Amino acid sequence: MVCLPLDAGAHKFRHMADRRLREFGCEQNLLSRPDGSASFVQGDTTVVVGIYGPAEVKVSKESYDRATLEVILKPKVGLPGVAERSREQFIRETCEAALLTALHPRTSIVLILQVIHDDGSLLSCCLNSACMAAMDAGLNMRCLFCGVTCAIDLDGNIILDPTAKQEKESRAVLTFAIDSVERQVMMSSTKGAFTTAEFHQSIAICQKAAESIFQFYRDSVGRRYSKS
Repeated sequence: MVCLPLDAGAHKFRHMADRRLREFGCEQNLLSRPDGSASFVQGDTTVVVGIYGPAEVKVSKESYDRATLEVILKPKVGLPGVAERSREQFIRETCEAALLTALHPRTSIVLILQVIHDDGSLLSCCLNSACMAAMDAGLNMRCLFCGVTCAIDLDGNIILDPTAKQEKESRAVLTFAIDSVERQVMMSSTKGAFTTAEFHQSIAICQKAAESIFQFYRDSVGRRYSKS
């Protein structure tokens, strides 16, 4: 994985349809039973997350040196399918890279994500809601993380935070998990055809957009605790 500095290559962007993020919304601690919870809204895409643990784990799933992390993604309707399983793996690997699971060996941490509405950029919205829920649960983390999605249309334009319609009409959709410390790419999920140059441009655009998401995290948490 090649990770560009935040603004590297910005002067090379020849195609840009839209590099604005849709409006965000978030609420933490909205569920009573989980140890941490959050809802995250990007445009009309909405995901609610509940986190349970660290708690007891079944012997068959126990790890002696770290907590066992389980991610369950529930679609708006119907049963989980291949797409949900793929997103679960991406979310789990990102969380494992960010959470200090070694502090809680022989325990279980379970993230349950419920899709309320999907209007594009669903995987990035899942990541953002998972991070906010982890903060609400007070889990120890080596860094915060966020998800940013972009699409590349048939003309080579890079669209940031695409809607479902824009994703459907594009030839490629890329989602990056980005850390809050060095703005490096932790994980990536890609679909469709794109050039190496387009891939690098997409990384740089998403790294830059991550600044706005991390600022939103800070503002959201600040507003919450300023009221208490």
